[in-house]
Parts: sequence; structure tokens; C-alpha cells
Amino acid sequence: MNDLALAGPLQAALAEKGYDSLTPVQHAVITEEAAGRDLLVSAQTGSGKTVAFGLAIAPEVLGGVDRLMPADKPLALVVAPTRELAQQVGREFEWLYGPAGVQLASCVGGMDYRTERRALDRGAHVVVGTPGRLRDHIERGSLDLSEARAVVLDEADEMLDLGFAEDLEFILGAAPETRRTLMFSATVPKEIEKLAGTFQRDALRLVVQGEARQHADIAYRALNVQARDKEHAIFNVLRFYEAQTAIVFAKTRANVNHLFARMINRGFQAVALSGELSQTERMHALQALRDGRARVCIATDVAARGIDLPGLELVIHADLPTNPETLLHRSGRTGRAGRKGTSVLIVPPAEFRKAGRILQGAKVTAEWGKAPGADEVQAREDERLLDHPALAEAPGEEAGMAGALLERWGPDAVASAFVRLWREGRSAPEELSDAPTQAAPLPARERGSFGPAVWFRLSVGHTGRAEARWLLPKICDAGGIAKDGIGAIRVQQDETYVQIAEPLVDRYGASLEIEPGLVMERVEGEPDLGRFVPRLGAAPEGRRPERAPERKTEKPAYRPKPSRFVEEDGTAAETPHAAEAAEDRPARKPYARPAEREARKPYAPREDAPRKPYAPRDDAPRKPWAERGEGDAPRKP
Repeated sequence: MNDLALAGPLQAALAEKGYDSLTPVQHAVITEEAAGRDLLVSAQTGSGKTVAFGLAIAPEVLGGVDRLMPADKPLALVVAPTRELAQQVGREFEWLYGPAGVQLASCVGGMDYRTERRALDRGAHVVVGTPGRLRDHIERGSLDLSEARAVVLDEADEMLDLGFAEDLEFILGAAPETRRTLMFSATVPKEIEKLAGTFQRDALRLVVQGEARQHADIAYRALNVQARDKEHAIFNVLRFYEAQTAIVFAKTRANVNHLFARMINRGFQAVALSGELSQTERMHALQALRDGRARVCIATDVAARGIDLPGLELVIHADLPTNPETLLHRSGRTGRAGRKGTSVLIVPPAEFRKAGRILQGAKVTAEWGKAPGADEVQAREDERLLDHPALAEAPGEEAGMAGALLERWGPDAVASAFVRLWREGRSAPEELSDAPTQAAPLPARERGSFGPAVWFRLSVGHTGRAEARWLLPKICDAGGIAKDGIGAIRVQQDETYVQIAEPLVDRYGASLEIEPGLVMERVEGEPDLGRFVPRLGAAPEGRRPERAPERKTEKPAYRPKPSRFVEEDGTAAETPHAAEAAEDRPARKPYARPAEREARKPYAPREDAPRKPYAPRDDAPRKPWAERGEGDAPRKP
């Protein structure tokens, strides 16, 4: 199918930028079939989708002319999930639509609202912004979308993940119903389909088949490390590859701050991106990466959305992504424009199966292995020293000083000093413990059954504050197995017993020291896991203390309290055990009337003057009842 002819200004801009051919997504949106229709496009990050929707909305923006006159109201709107992505779209549109005289306006959170309002008042053909700030401008009346011909939602799935569904509905509701609506998303979940069905008319679904080609330039590596060596493995990977720019993904903000502090202590030129940073701090961090003052970026998935780092060569997943789409989205930031990239997954033994499922779902093949050790890192750095470009250059003005050094100290001493100076500014490589190879997956078993197993005893119990959730990862890391290879964990007073699946017993041997002071020993047969009774004294050496015998005490017979009620004749009421109770009670003293009471006079009626009888009031007649007039005040309820 023939492509639509691009406008002259756009062809000139693409040629000046060095475009020899269009990417698959750019080619798909300018065909005759897609002309004038609503589009729902699936395209991964780095596939050229920004230029793609810029070309797709060109007929609505340019209107068939090569040079635009000043606009009264915006003709097109682009909505992006983050400030960085909105600013990146603005930079792409500047060179793409610059020859056509298109005026752009940016409306993003964290920037000066008054500056944005003045840009809108001057007139803009295309407005690019984030959902929250765009809705703010619409509600205040500074942004009028009544003449908008096209609306683009970039990274629509991420905007829904960030909770912008209500804002998107408000923005789309403010635009005319006759507009074109283009949605670009890495994935199309049910929420995107629902949004498309509500705000799009007869949308054309485009699934770009260019993701595999994009990720073909990315080498995936999965490194099996012990859980306690995760951070050291990350440091060694950074030293081993020595990438121009690298990004390390962590799961939480706390993990980002922790890794950032550890890297700064080891001399890495690093910056951190998390949700707690202000817009100014984020811009300074990204600028440090672009101009080379920093080489490592530690970020969460949310904070890194929309950022574009030129020359990114290495992506490290310090915490595994939650799904295959996130893995592709993270890794897609490298391996662009024909450059090679590397994506490294740090996989502790407990997450081995999760990593396999994510890689399988992403349809990528990773090379499994161990993290580079201290010797490998040092050997790689020595190779870089031997191939340093400064050694290949001809002597210049410093030749005189070089000759003086050689004459005074000799070549061996000068070369040794050069090597020491080279290593002086770098921290020593990290020593990693030997990570055991991963065990083969266990066969599927019925629900509720564990299968053949062997018991092991650990030298810690309740007295050492041991808990099953604390011991489980340690046991997994020690044998390099997943948690489904561990059955019951029974914590006793001074020791703990744990079940290991029979196919995995050889990984622990007869005895294994998991960490200093924590020993794991194999037990023959099934241990006695009866009810624990505190021991009375110390047991002989080499023997377990015997259980204290249980005491059986007889409960006393029930004897109710005697009744406190007295009959009229002064005798106690007949109740069970009344006689026995009377014998146990001490004798009471007889009741004696106080002397003052006996001297009290008997009651005598009062001899005061007689009261007057009641007489009705006949002096003033009452007024007759009358209805309330209109002028009277209303009664209170």
C-alpha cells in the first residue's frame, strides 16, 4: 500500500536530521489506511513513536500548507505521563515542525504556571503537557480545546497506572467530538481498551512488529548471586563493563537511597531519581548524566518513566521487574540507533524461578552465569590500562618531563607509579562468595503433599529468637534452591528442624555452616517434635535434657459460700453445707442497739398553724383565644 506524501517541511526536517528510512511504527501510521482515522498503536519505548505520531497528526496541524500563520487556539494536543517525557516530545516536535513555523506550548507540573499561561495567550498550534497541569489550565480557562483537531495520548498504559484515568476523561471530554484520537501504548490492557472504546470511533488497531529487532541489539545476562552479595555484584558489574552511562533499577525509594549512598562511598559518579525529588533536582540529575559529570543513575520504575539518556550502554535490574513488559520497558532504553547494549539481571537463589518466568514471558534468551569476581574485574581494568588512548599518542610538550623522570627513576619505577596512580582513584573490586548453581525444577506434586524429604537440625531456636521467615531465605541461599524445595520448619527451644526435598539433600551434605554460629546438620530418621516442656536442670553433656514429668493435682471439692439471707425468726436459711460453713466461721457478737437511739423521742405530729385551703384565682379573667394574624412573628418550632 502506498504511503501518503509527507509535507515538504517535514521531509526537509527528516533529511536534515539524517533519516534515510522510517521505522516500522512511523511507516504504519502514515499509510492510506490510517489516514484520518483514530489509531490504537502498540509500540515499545525507543521504536521512534514520538516522530511517528508527529507525522500522523501532520494533516490536522498543517492543513495542507507549508507555513502556518499564528494560531488563536491549539490545533493539536499531546498528553504524556511525566514531565521528562513531555519535554522530550517538545524537543522532537521543535526540529520536526520547525521549518513549518509551528508554535509549541508546554504545560507540565512543577514549572511556572504564569509562563505557561503567557505562552498559551500568545497562541500555540500544538500543546504538550501532563494530565494534571493540562486539566488545571482547562478549568481556569487558559487552555481552550474547542478547535483541537487531534489528541495524542503517549504511553497511555503508564498514565492509567499512575492514576490519571479521571484526568484523561476530563481532557478528552473538553475536546470536540470530531477530533482524531491517537493512543500509543507499550501494552494494551483492558483499561486501555475500555478508554479507547469510549473516546475513539472506529479505531484502527496497529501492532508494530519491530520490538524484536529493537531488542536484538541488547545482550541479556542473568547473574546468579547470593542474597548477601547483591550489592557487591552490582558494583563489580559496573566496574566490569565500565559503561559510558548506566542505569540501575530498584523496587522502592528506600532501596534507591541505600544503593546511592553505598555507591557514593565507593567513588562512583552516581545520581538518584525517586519520587521525593523536586523538578529542579530531577533536571540537575539528568543534566549531570547528559554532560558526563555522572555515569550511573539509580531509579525506580515510576521515577525513570519518560527519561531518555543518550549513550546508555548498561541496564542493571537490582530488583527483578514485576512482569515481562516492565523488563522490556527497562531494557529498551539501551541498544538504540544501532548501538549495542547490555541488560543484567541480579538473581538470588530464591528468585530463580521468577526470573525464568519473566524472561520466558518477554521472549528473550539470557545467558546465565556468575557475577564477575574481584580477579575478573581487576583483569578487565588492567586491559583498559594497556589499551588507554593516551599511551598511543606521540610525545608532546611533556616529553622533557618524561625524559627527566626516566633518567632519575628508571622505566620500571615510572611504569609502576603510573599503575598505582591509575588504581588509586578506584575502590578495590568486591570479593563474592561462590554462588551454588541452581537446582533443576522439582517435579509437580499434588496439593498438600511434600513428598520424600530428609530432616536437618539447625543450631538455633526460640532462645536465639529464630523464626521460620528469618531462616527460610538463609537456607535457600546456602543450598541454591528455591523455597518449594523446603518443607516443614519446626522451631524448638534451642534448635530448629527443617525438611529438605530428597533430590536436593546433596547440596547440604552431612553438615554445613550457613553463617558464623549457625550450623545445619543432617538428622537420621524423623526427630521427636513433641510438646515442649521447660527443663528443670542442665542435661549431661552430649545428651538432650529429659522432659519434666507432668504434675497432676486434685481439684478441691466445690463448696459454695453460705447464704447471707436471714429468716424472719432470726435463724439462717437452710442451704447445702450450711452446718460445715457455720463451724468454720468465727462466732459473731450479738447485736446491741446504740444508747442514743433508745433515748430518741417518739414521733409526734406537728402542731403548726393549719394551712389555708386551695382557692382558684378569680380576680382576672383570661383573654379569649384568637387566631394569629399575618403580621405576627412566626413561632419557633
